[in-house]
Amino acid sequence: MDLLEKLTILADAAKYDAACTSSGVSRSGRKGGIGNCAAAGICHSFSADGRCISLLKVLMTNSCIYDCKYCVNRRSNDCRRAAFSPRELAELTIQFYRRNYIEGLFLSSAVLKNPDYTCERMIEVLALLRGEYRFNGYIHAKAIPGADPLLLYRLGTLCDRMSVNIELPSQKSLHLLCPEKRKEDILKPMGFIRDGIQENTSELVRYHHAPKFAPAGQSTQMIIGATPDTDLQILRLTQAMYQKYRLKRVFYSAYMPVQADSLLPTLDTKPPLLREHRLYQADWLLRFYGFQAEELLDEAHQNFHPLLDPKCNWAVQHIDQFPVEVNSAPYEILLRVPGIGVKSAKRILSARRAGPLGFEGLKKIGVVLKRAQFFLLCNGKLMEGVSVTPTAVLRALVSQQDLERATLPQGAPEQLSLFDRPPQKEDVIQCLTGQL
Repeated sequence: MDLLEKLTILADAAKYDAACTSSGVSRSGRKGGIGNCAAAGICHSFSADGRCISLLKVLMTNSCIYDCKYCVNRRSNDCRRAAFSPRELAELTIQFYRRNYIEGLFLSSAVLKNPDYTCERMIEVLALLRGEYRFNGYIHAKAIPGADPLLLYRLGTLCDRMSVNIELPSQKSLHLLCPEKRKEDILKPMGFIRDGIQENTSELVRYHHAPKFAPAGQSTQMIIGATPDTDLQILRLTQAMYQKYRLKRVFYSAYMPVQADSLLPTLDTKPPLLREHRLYQADWLLRFYGFQAEELLDEAHQNFHPLLDPKCNWAVQHIDQFPVEVNSAPYEILLRVPGIGVKSAKRILSARRAGPLGFEGLKKIGVVLKRAQFFLLCNGKLMEGVSVTPTAVLRALVSQQDLERATLPQGAPEQLSLFDRPPQKEDVIQCLTGQL
């Protein structure tokens, strides 16, 4: 098999792995080396299906000892198998970089023979790139659960970011679809990477020339929609991982059916892309807006509404806490107003020191008044002509884009059957108003 055939097979097999959205690390060019790294300079080019292509995203091999039902590379799947040699992959990466095809490498692998053997081959690739080819660009490597900690440490000193895929949101789901894997085996290397980053940070304070260990941190990925796990379960797990393992990002991947199985969604099931989008929005609220998982969802509402983003849905459900006075509300409260983001909230705090703000001033600052007008007072007054009624609020908050992507949610009331056809906005508003 020639190199192009291997690349075709192994790049296609890697497309279900979510890549990072930015490098997260800055490193200038070095004399005698090739490439550099900018903190926010990786993902700017996208393929037709919306996936980032500015990294060479590839597997070391798609031959796997595991038989995970949700995975296209599972042992029992009848597909073409291939494997790069470390030299082939290192040379391919350098040639692609020199031609300006890529800005860095995203290296993952199926588990060939055993975790240690697979990890050793990945280390050999990165050692060639960093040592012989003197490649100074960005590298993201997937840690192999079950590999020896010494191998994981060596891998971490050669790459910028490490990640361990948690795969599924619960032990029950993992046992159901992949009984050969245990959640503990996945969480253990996440803890090791966390401790390694922490120790390395203190070492760099004392010894400036100490080798850096995963300087861009670690991330993980979850598959969404392959199992009955609710958004509340997923969000609680996400929150716990951010707190315990200090992750940079949790990525969510909408499940794409790859085989017929009674335990999986049918092959004609569409990937839950809108659900994936809602989880990313909620993830942002956890990391930057001060929300807790239990505020966004509860036992009575365990899944996000398909037609309202999580922040708007929270505001509508807590309408008694609004409107707030923009000239006196603290930063934490401003962040909870739909239409106000982190940047615009900081600008409000800065601008109101010079004098009271009005709605025109908020618009110039960057506040999205179409949403925020129902939740804000300027100098004790609502925006002129605004009527705070459920219908008016929902008409402003429900986007046409979400309407076009909406599908009938599981367990939805009968009156929502209008989603069986392209929903009309006014019909949806009436339906949602009746539920408030």
